[in-house]
Amino acid sequence: MTKASETKEKLINAALKLISQKGYLGTTTREIARTAGVTELTLFRRFGSKQRLFEELLARHMFLPALRELLPGLGSLSYEEALRTVATRFLLSLKERKPMVKITHSEINLYPEKIRKVYLQFIDGTTVDLARYFQALQKKGLLRGFAPELAARAFMGMLFSYFRTEEIMKGAAITKKMMERDVGQFVDIFIHGTLRNGS
Repeated sequence: MTKASETKEKLINAALKLISQKGYLGTTTREIARTAGVTELTLFRRFGSKQRLFEELLARHMFLPALRELLPGLGSLSYEEALRTVATRFLLSLKERKPMVKITHSEINLYPEKIRKVYLQFIDGTTVDLARYFQALQKKGLLRGFAPELAARAFMGMLFSYFRTEEIMKGAAITKKMMERDVGQFVDIFIHGTLRNGS
C-alpha cells in the first residue's frame, strides 16, 4: 500500500469512527484529520471536501454480510439449523459493522438517496441468496408455496430491526447468550408462526 492510499484509508476510518459517534454535521474535518494523524490540508488534498470523504466512506463500507459463501453448506443442516446459522452470521456481521449501521440510521435525512442506495444494496445482497435457498427447498417439496423473496426480506428485516433496536436505539450490546436465545425465538416464529396447532 502506498503512503497516499494509506493516508486515504486512515482518513476514511477516522471519518467512520467519528461520524458514527457524532453524526455528519457534528463531525468537523479538523477532528477527522486529527484522529487520522494528518493535517486538515491533507484531508482536503485527498478528498476535496467533507462531503466527498463521506461519499467515499459510504461506497467503501457497503456492509454486505458474507452469506453467499455460507449458503451452499446449508444443505447438510436441518431447516431450523440453517436459519439459525444464517441469522447468527447476519447479526455477527452487523455487530462488526455497527459504526456503518449507525451512520445509515442517523444520516438518512441528510443523504436520503445515497443512504437508501447503501441500504438497498445491503438488503438485496442478503436476501437474494436466502430466497434461492427457499426456492431450492420448495422444489424439493420441503417448503410450502410462498414468495421466496418476500420471505427472505421478512426474515432478514426482522433480524435487522432487532439489531437496530437493541444496539443502536437502546445502546445495549447483544451478548452471545442473548443472541442464541433470541435467534432461536425468531427462527421458531418464522418456521411455526404464532397460531397454536389445531386452532
